[in-house]
Amino acid sequence: MASVVDTKLYDILGVPPGASENELKKAYRKLAKEYHPDKNPNAGDKFKEISFAYEVLSNPEKRELYDRYGEQGLREGSGGGGGMDDIFSHIFGGGLFGFMGNQSRSRNGRRRGEDMMHPLKVSLEDLYNGKTTKLQLSKNVLCSACNGQGGKTGAVQKCSACRGHGVRTMIRQLAPGMVQQVQSVCSDCNGEGEVINKKDRCKKCEGKKVIKEVKILEVHVDKGMKHGQRITFAGEADQAPGVEPGDIVLLLQEKEHEVFQRDGNDLHMTYKIGLVEALCGFQFTFKHLDARQIVVKYPPGKVIEPGCVRVVRGEGMPQYRNPFEKGDLYIKFDVQFPENNWVSPDKLSELEDLLPSRPEVPNIIGYTEEVELQEFDSTRGSGGGQRREVCTEESTRGGRTDTRSQARPGLCAVSISSV
Repeated sequence: MASVVDTKLYDILGVPPGASENELKKAYRKLAKEYHPDKNPNAGDKFKEISFAYEVLSNPEKRELYDRYGEQGLREGSGGGGGMDDIFSHIFGGGLFGFMGNQSRSRNGRRRGEDMMHPLKVSLEDLYNGKTTKLQLSKNVLCSACNGQGGKTGAVQKCSACRGHGVRTMIRQLAPGMVQQVQSVCSDCNGEGEVINKKDRCKKCEGKKVIKEVKILEVHVDKGMKHGQRITFAGEADQAPGVEPGDIVLLLQEKEHEVFQRDGNDLHMTYKIGLVEALCGFQFTFKHLDARQIVVKYPPGKVIEPGCVRVVRGEGMPQYRNPFEKGDLYIKFDVQFPENNWVSPDKLSELEDLLPSRPEVPNIIGYTEEVELQEFDSTRGSGGGQRREVCTEESTRGGRTDTRSQARPGLCAVSISSV
């Protein structure tokens, strides 16, 4: 066996460079079972590394090439490893660990077509309960009448104008000794590099080799899927001669919900209660995303402060691929206070006797000023920052008007009088 210059692929499988075929197979099966996406959805990249390492090392020719020249040998096909040029692009569309890049070539070496990306709008109820829907798409498929040839056998000829390249190169002289090279799409073959005589063209596709076909996909939105998550239909994109079709990728777009907001596997909502409920306990009912009626109870004597948050465990979103485990539901309470003069003064005295006692008023010695709080409309601003005078009967002493009151943004306006 040749000396090994790179052991990275052996390390991925956890075997020594001299491992036998049986040892390689045993190690691969163990790791593939552990990191398979169906069992471990977050280990997609690791699974691809394992699969690639086994594919190279289980092939005697590829293994010998890797042992002799390492990763670079696989890239360039060094040492006569026929068919190994750019193996990384052929298999994964990039370097050894660049598995997530755009795959330009398939495993069989054919050029790979572009993926088709489509947005799919879903409601929060769809993501909570799961949903199966049908999606109708129009795509190109190989013409069945001519098997994607565009015409009779032998009718396709290389374009003589561009020599089969699909582009023409023209050289323009800009000045003495200065030229410009310009490339443009060949008008004779429309950039395809091939031409077919009109009389020999396929009647069904008119020589285009492909025809439009309506495809209906059955889309399964699993419970717990998230905004931005992708659903992939492998090989369902546009077809073209000599090209392996790309994938149709559906990108989930979550629509805004009128009650709930999602944060990972947790849900958040806001609920309004009155002052009596905040002080004396309450019970309310809301409809969950699966149409269940949820009853929320809070005991008397436990106070709900304005803006506080309480949690209901296990009533959030189901976990993706583990729907029996759920996040939590967080409820923020908006306490609504009663209107002004909502009760008579004598009733207020009775209420005050029930509430916690007021703090004692400190004994102030010296000159004081008494102020009165007034309503302030924040939307009207502070009157351009100009001083606003308040004149009342109490603030006028001996023909003098006290003008020390000035409204400020974000503050209550007050009138001031000397005491």
